[in-house]
Amino acid sequence: MSGSVRIANCSGFYGDRLSAAREMVEGGPIDVLTGDWLAELTMLILAMDQLKDPRGGFARTFVSQVGDVLPAAMEKGIRIVSNAGGLNPHGLAAAVKEVADRLGLAPRIAVVTGDDFRAQLMEWQKERRPLPHAETGEAMIAGQPLTANAYLGCRGIVEALDRGADIVITGRVTDAAVVMGPAAWHHGWAPDDYDALAGALVAGHVIECGCQATGGNFSFWEEVEGLPGFPIAEIAKDGSAVITKHAGTGGAVTRETVTAQLLYEIGGPEYISPDAIAHFDTIALSDDGPDRVRIHGVVGSPPPPTLKLGVTLATGHRNEMTALIGGYDAERKARAFETAAWEAVGGKARFEAARSDLFLSRVEDPATPGEALSFLTFSVRDPDPKKVGTRFTAPLVGLALASIPGLTFTTAPQKPRPVGVFWPTLIPREEARMQVHLDGEVHDVAHPPTGKLRHERTTSRFPPEAPPGDRTIRLGDRCGARSGDKGGHANVGLWVRDPAHYGWLLRTVTAERVQAWLAADGFEGRVERYELDSLQSVNFMLYGWLDRGVASNLAPDPQAKCLGEFFRTKHVPAD
Repeated sequence: MSGSVRIANCSGFYGDRLSAAREMVEGGPIDVLTGDWLAELTMLILAMDQLKDPRGGFARTFVSQVGDVLPAAMEKGIRIVSNAGGLNPHGLAAAVKEVADRLGLAPRIAVVTGDDFRAQLMEWQKERRPLPHAETGEAMIAGQPLTANAYLGCRGIVEALDRGADIVITGRVTDAAVVMGPAAWHHGWAPDDYDALAGALVAGHVIECGCQATGGNFSFWEEVEGLPGFPIAEIAKDGSAVITKHAGTGGAVTRETVTAQLLYEIGGPEYISPDAIAHFDTIALSDDGPDRVRIHGVVGSPPPPTLKLGVTLATGHRNEMTALIGGYDAERKARAFETAAWEAVGGKARFEAARSDLFLSRVEDPATPGEALSFLTFSVRDPDPKKVGTRFTAPLVGLALASIPGLTFTTAPQKPRPVGVFWPTLIPREEARMQVHLDGEVHDVAHPPTGKLRHERTTSRFPPEAPPGDRTIRLGDRCGARSGDKGGHANVGLWVRDPAHYGWLLRTVTAERVQAWLAADGFEGRVERYELDSLQSVNFMLYGWLDRGVASNLAPDPQAKCLGEFFRTKHVPAD
């Protein structure tokens, strides 16, 4: 096969726009339809689903989406590659086959396995095999393991497509693997074509979160018109790619929208996958026409000999209640109610973790009653569900008629929800036995070769901060931002709109300054900054900002989605 392969995305998470698959298949020519349905939180959701029904554990929305597009996809020869199998890829394959049977179609459906380590984890625990945290080395915390999945690469997908699969369903593979696999299959890349694989890895990273590459969640949102269409990566034989979208769809594909997504949920310049390491400090972007951005120059190197194993542990329960406070003097009233509420439940120390967050109305002369409302949220977490059940909610409700004026609650008391802690560790890749199941046959898949880094890691530079001056500006006047979660950590990427301001960004927004911004919220974790000169961007890693991950932490922004926009509010020296 020759020429670029057009790989479309139709999902950035479990719950994304249901019409997206149909939009991509009917909106213009594509060769492969992909999507990402999995996230750390999704694995917990699927585990809860499977506890209720052992036949579950996969993304059910994928089934209806396949039903919408399967006739057209088979007529046009469009392959479908999805990680929606989650904890039960065979179950999803069976559900898709039922849909195909009803439509009178017979697609060849392949399943890629080898990621599920729940049984092995139980054996390892009996043997007392240590599974230290991948970053900190800490011993695994106590809790009931719900999921244990290795992050597999793209070789199983390549094998399935090589054997003629029309639909490939996987469990836990890396987010970009569903793009890398079709590209490697189409172009016939060898496992050691690291530069090409790294280029596809970068392209996959850009489109795997759906509309975030086409203007969704974009700092300069007012410049984006219409509901963004989903992205397409046209990947060439050398691994370079053009990011685009179907003509006539909303949103925009620009160097800035692509840069924003490149900065999403990354760490240092070495972006590691099981197939290759992509060195983000080598990425070059250039315009390729309206709504077309070319990614090129990406340097790749061999992957490490280990795989990440993501374990989800049930460690307790959590609950929240939010008080609505009306009128002026809201802060003083809220603080009085906050004190009374914690006293009523026996104090914060009764719980494993507890916090309250006040969101104040700043309108001096509200035009409507809604403009005068402030919110006070109470959040608790504990291994004992009784502590965070009615023992927590009833005392708060009992204060409703005995406290400050203008008080009500936004919802009735809720039942406690389970807490899941995401625990990443590393295992030798040989322990994951990748297999492709197709037409009743099982085929083993070899892991790609590993090796040493061949590209020098970029070290962070910490130039002196700009001296304080009389003139300050808001950071967002010159910079865009994109932030997200990485387990218990958060990242915030910043880019300058004008390349002439990049030196100013390096001088002005240092790790020390960011640390000072976050200290006001009690943060004492480590902050690291990485520079990506070719993108005129910096990325900050905030270690421990999200406690033990999205399902466990009690912060009002549990996935750090809003953190980048907070950075943009900060006033900094203009020169």
